[in-house]
Amino acid sequence: MDELILALLSGVGEILLEAVLQVIGEALTALIIRSVQNLAGDVRNVDRESITISPVFAAAGYLLLGVGFGAISVHIFPHHMVQPSRIHGISLIVSPFITGSIMRQIGLARRRKGANTVQIESFWYGFTFALGVALIRFFFVM
Repeated sequence: MDELILALLSGVGEILLEAVLQVIGEALTALIIRSVQNLAGDVRNVDRESITISPVFAAAGYLLLGVGFGAISVHIFPHHMVQPSRIHGISLIVSPFITGSIMRQIGLARRRKGANTVQIESFWYGFTFALGVALIRFFFVM
């Protein structure tokens, strides 16, 4: 019984730590994107909201950014943060889902305050970024 509880706790811990790592990556990405949009709007004297990217290109870009962030995270954290769970690969679905949900809430909170949001502050773009991170960590973490 103790082994089962320990296995469940380690699985939950792995998923939550990966989600935290992914949220940090997405927050940094949103900050960079928002800064670039502000700079591009100032240089071109254009309203930031008029700068839009096709959803397909945005999703592909966020997936590639997630893969890049995942590669960086593998170099910083080359081993599992907690003991891997017995259900290998569950973090490929659960942690991107958690991360996408958190990014959706961040986007909703920013819109309630009247602040501009970027595409990554939505569920599907957040999920896509986090999936890129999770895939790289799944295949390359020892």
